[in-house]
Amino acid sequence: MNEVMAIWSRGLRTSSTLLGIAVFIYLYTPLALLVAYSFSIPRTLTFPIQGFTFDWYAALVNDKDLLRAVANSLKVVAGVVPLTLLLGIPAAYALNRFVFPGRALATQVLTLPLMIPGVITGLSILLLLKSFGFGLSLWAVVVGHSVAWLPVVVGQVAARLRRLDRSIEEASLDLGAGYAQTFLRAVLPNLKGAIIGSALLVFTLSFDEVSITFLLTATENTLPMQIWAMLRRGVTPEICAIATLTVAMSGALIGLGVRLARN
Repeated sequence: MNEVMAIWSRGLRTSSTLLGIAVFIYLYTPLALLVAYSFSIPRTLTFPIQGFTFDWYAALVNDKDLLRAVANSLKVVAGVVPLTLLLGIPAAYALNRFVFPGRALATQVLTLPLMIPGVITGLSILLLLKSFGFGLSLWAVVVGHSVAWLPVVVGQVAARLRRLDRSIEEASLDLGAGYAQTFLRAVLPNLKGAIIGSALLVFTLSFDEVSITFLLTATENTLPMQIWAMLRRGVTPEICAIATLTVAMSGALIGLGVRLARN
């Protein structure tokens, strides 16, 4: 009986390992091909890949439309990150430290944008802005992205607050400091990792967002929208180079953000 169980256990471990390898290959083979094609010499994508060159990466520097799109994406991010932090940090503190009527409902409402498709969020913001007489612009994109990614800041900061010893705040209040002074001097410094981590996550998510941007931007393309426009002419090594750089940046920022938020 023990021998049968041992054989069964070894078979299960082997099957799990093979399944894990298969899933890994399934997920990352397209990404590996994307990176490989970004170094391909011919402009048309062929397999097997022919040659090796950095010309497509060098060409990105001379593409004025692409550089303008990157600048627009950075403008959007420069508005989204501070706005989500200014709204998200106080919201997380209030929901975590104070008891008030409707707190549970407020928590659910703040997390709702993460569960709603970006198209719905973008359409809702579009209708709201139109009703107040505002048109499509990068500012509209900033508003849409801020609504979509505000829950990221609230969630990360709230998680850090739950691990923070409340005796620090109680000691500050007992020594005569007000709530504002306690928050700024005793609480906020302990939230530094969560704040920086959530800011990096919001930066990455906003930089890569497509659906909300598509509905709220006018003629000013962001980087994802520029890539979409370039795809109409077909997939080229230049597009693969842009995508490779974007994936590398996004992966690095998300990894750093998650690590800082945990610490």
